[in-house]
Amino acid sequence: MQWFGRRESDNVNDERGGGGGRLAIGGGVLGLIAAAIYFFTGVDPSALLNQVATNRPRQEQTANNGPEDAGKHFVRVVLADTEDIWTKLFDDMGKTYEKPQLTIFNDYVQSACGTASSASGPFYCPGDSQVYIDLSFYDELKNRFGASGDFAQAYVIAHEVGHHVQNLLGVSRKMDQARSRLSESAYNKLSVKLELQADFYAGVWAHYEQSMKNVLDKGDIEEALNAANAIGDDRLQKQAQGHVEPDSFTHGTSAQRMYWFKKGYETGDINQGDTFGNGDLD
Repeated sequence: MQWFGRRESDNVNDERGGGGGRLAIGGGVLGLIAAAIYFFTGVDPSALLNQVATNRPRQEQTANNGPEDAGKHFVRVVLADTEDIWTKLFDDMGKTYEKPQLTIFNDYVQSACGTASSASGPFYCPGDSQVYIDLSFYDELKNRFGASGDFAQAYVIAHEVGHHVQNLLGVSRKMDQARSRLSESAYNKLSVKLELQADFYAGVWAHYEQSMKNVLDKGDIEEALNAANAIGDDRLQKQAQGHVEPDSFTHGTSAQRMYWFKKGYETGDINQGDTFGNGDLD
C-alpha cells in the first residue's frame, strides 16, 4: 500500500503513556489468558484487566512508542482514506458521514463502552463513536497469526470503521434491541452477521481505495484476505482447543470472512452487503 507522504487524518488521539499506561503483569501471561478468553469464547476480558489495573502500578511507555512514530502516521493515513471514501459513499446515499475518532493506546483504555485491554484486540465503541487500537496488535497479527503486510493492518482499521458505518446506519441500535430478546447462541449468530458485514464494508473501502486513489500494490488484497482467514472463529478455536464449537462463533469462519471481504472488494456496492437478510433485525 502506497501511504508515505499522503494526507493524514486529524481525528486520531494518542493516549499512549497518558491516561492508559502499562500494566505490570509479569511476562504478559495474564494478557495471553485474556486474549484467549476473548478470541475463543467471545467474552470480553476487560473485567479481569480492570481488577488487575486497580491493584498494579503503572509503568511508563517504552521510548519507541513516541507520539510521532511510523505506526501512528500509517494509522492516520488509513483513517483519512476511510473518511474520504465513506464521505463520498454516504453523499451518494443522500446521507452525511460523521467521521469517527480513533484512539491509540497502550495495554488498556477507558471508553464509553467500559475499560478494555489490548488483549481484547482493536474494537469500535458505538457509545463514543471511536475506534480503539493498541498497535502491538499488529505484532500479534504478524507473529502469532501469520498475517503480515501493511494492507493486512489497513484491513483491521477498515473493519472497525465498518462498525462505525453500521452505527450510523442504525444497525448497532437494532443489535442492542435484539440482545434482550435472544438466547446467547441466537445472539451469537447475529453477532457473526454483524462482523461479516463489517468485513464486507472493509472490502468496499478497499475497492474504492484502488478505484479512487490507486494506492494498492500487487499482493495487498491477498494480505487482507490472509488476515481475514487467520482470525476466523473456526481456525482460532481449532488452534486453541483442537475442535470447533459453532454455537460460540461470534465473528464468522475464515471462509465466511474472506468471502464477504472479497465480495465487497469486487462489487464496491454497499447494497450487496446484507449479511442479515430474512428480517433478522426487524
